Amino acid sequence: MTQLSERLDVVVADVDHVADRVVSLVLSRIDGEEFPSWEPGAHIDVYLGDGFTRQYSLCSSREDRDILRIGVLHVPDSRGGSQRVHENLVMGAPLAISAPRNNFPLVESRKYLFIAGGIGITPIIPMLEEAEAKGRDWRLVYGGRSRDTMAFGQALEDKYGSNKVNLYAEDEVGRLDLQEILGMPRAHMLVYACGPGGMLSAIEDFCMGWPPGALHLERFTADTLGAGSVSEPFEVELARSGRTVKVETTETILDAVEKVGVRILSSCRAGLCGTCETRVISGTPDHRDAVLTQADKDANDVMLPCVSRSAAGCGRLILDL
Repeated sequence: MTQLSERLDVVVADVDHVADRVVSLVLSRIDGEEFPSWEPGAHIDVYLGDGFTRQYSLCSSREDRDILRIGVLHVPDSRGGSQRVHENLVMGAPLAISAPRNNFPLVESRKYLFIAGGIGITPIIPMLEEAEAKGRDWRLVYGGRSRDTMAFGQALEDKYGSNKVNLYAEDEVGRLDLQEILGMPRAHMLVYACGPGGMLSAIEDFCMGWPPGALHLERFTADTLGAGSVSEPFEVELARSGRTVKVETTETILDAVEKVGVRILSSCRAGLCGTCETRVISGTPDHRDAVLTQADKDANDVMLPCVSRSAAGCGRLILDL
């Protein structure tokens, strides 16, 4: 089971408004020590007080372990995390974060196609640095509503050149032409994509003809459930504690288990961070998270009880709790 990362005390060392509604925060450790090493695609939990914990991808250079950088989009209709960041985190503000962890690792490949939409650029930035340092063949396609909404876009184009970094502002050239970008599968190439859910769903469709394992996605929200998904009540047997709990239509496994006093390590409670990953002993889960790979979901060995449920026709799960 995933364990909570080490908790680190940091200070906001710099604040920069890098795009419309996007703020970049540079964090340094209060104790003056270096941050733990991390890999491209990693994120941190940011503890914002009053029970607010949010996950943000790291977009700083891995070579400089004195600082971590995150980029945060202000989403007015969100659950309030981004608003707290934009309104409360000024230079000098103390903050607690987790050590970096990674649900979106960069797999070794000869060639990469990176596709970013909006704030989805953040986990891609360290991947570009890694691919460039290793001399790999790569290209970035980065789309946004307008250039002033595309955080870090101009800086990336200036650094790597327009032959590698292709910026597509919708108000200038329209939306990304995914047919042109992905219509022809390429051998020995991996596709890494992060951005709005609609864009990622379209990318999944276009990559159906690519070799298995070619597409790697990171979502900022868990999958929207289709009409075939069910939320019927079911039972969960807790193998280690010897208890059985009923999970009602309107609650999650995590909620139900906590009601009877069983603790599951958790953070985002939205299927995004992987902290609550739990081993499945018996039964078939209905996976509704944005963390597990398709291979993990097909194996049904683990699940995220903060959002996932029991599959239709399976009225009982046995979990390693």
